[in-house]
Amino acid sequence: MTFTARSWLAPARPEFPGAIEDPVERRAVKVELLIVFGITLGLSGVRSLLSLVDSLLQPVPLAQQQVQLNVPQAAASLIDLLKQLLSAAQLVGWGALGLYFLWRAGIKMAQVGLDRRSPGRDTLLTLGLAAVIGIPGLGLYFLSYHLGFSLAVQPSTLGDTWWRPITLTLSAFGNAFAEEVLVIGYLLTRLRQLGVRENTAVFGAAVLRGSYHLYQGFGGFVGNFVMGLIFGRLWQKTNRLWPLVAAHTLFDFVSFVGYSLLKGHVSWLP
Repeated sequence: MTFTARSWLAPARPEFPGAIEDPVERRAVKVELLIVFGITLGLSGVRSLLSLVDSLLQPVPLAQQQVQLNVPQAAASLIDLLKQLLSAAQLVGWGALGLYFLWRAGIKMAQVGLDRRSPGRDTLLTLGLAAVIGIPGLGLYFLSYHLGFSLAVQPSTLGDTWWRPITLTLSAFGNAFAEEVLVIGYLLTRLRQLGVRENTAVFGAAVLRGSYHLYQGFGGFVGNFVMGLIFGRLWQKTNRLWPLVAAHTLFDFVSFVGYSLLKGHVSWLP
């Protein structure tokens, strides 16, 4: 494996998976992409854009508006718990949908980096990514928020119940699994099969990732776009997907659970 500057900036297209030449099959893959993202993260991107436009049309600045992520979904605690679990399950289902279409195309989970062949290396990569992406990402958010380019994001408004840490952890994993499997493992693999260049593919995937975070403001788009570039290129070079899922889960967990524990105890949280 080559790790020169040129190989990172202009990586060569790998031999696997091979490009699809049959016009009918190529058309089917394009339709498949439209359907998958039309009911998952692509649709979320359009909704997020509309949310941002609506926020910009409000008479108050973005920083004086709030957006809440993990919110109560029912008055009864047990029903709320079940709905929270269903929301996490839906996200995992989105990722599973992408894996299913790859499997139908003859591409196994291990071939997109979802296997256990290098746990030690994956763990180091996970911790490194969590630090490199998570810490600067939080800093970028607070900078954007204080400059007035982002809304006040509240990662959780769930009540202090025994199941709150559990559902927030599952939510963190669900978000990470859906995003990394669909936007990295599934989308970049399908774009390779369509003959899209590696740089073009990773740029498009990063734009998609940023788009469904627009509801947070411009900072949410920029931060997740940069994260998409890094995650996409790292997958293209290493073909390891588990570290991306694990790192994403880790910094979402810190954001969700950390916020729920610190809210009301520190003054700098929105």
